[in-house]
Amino acid sequence: MQKRESVDYSKLRKKVSKLFYNVLSGKMLVRQALLEFPQDCPDKTLTASWHALCHLEADEDIRKKDLQYKLEQDDYIRYIAQTLGNGDELPQNIINEYIPYHNEALIADNKNLKGKLHKLFKFLCC
Repeated sequence: MQKRESVDYSKLRKKVSKLFYNVLSGKMLVRQALLEFPQDCPDKTLTASWHALCHLEADEDIRKKDLQYKLEQDDYIRYIAQTLGNGDELPQNIINEYIPYHNEALIADNKNLKGKLHKLFKFLCC
């Protein structure tokens, strides 16, 4: 029986945590954070975090109109940032919440021209 190799994604999670905090503090736009997101990483926590940022961007109009929604979403994003800042995995219920969107991930292969163009096209159409 082969042992499953465990990979430590804590450094990448901490990097993403900083992106989340920069977005929450207004130092960075969500789109910039998405561009700086780690590429080609199979970590389910980071994939869910990617989608959380996408949803934050998509909800911009709602956030402007509904202060309570904005505050609740900010708390949710802050919780994700804290968890990532500790290098920990997100709880399974949060990961499961974003599984339906995994096929829509904009995290493309950034190593060749085709991948870069695909990422740019998806980003602009997001």
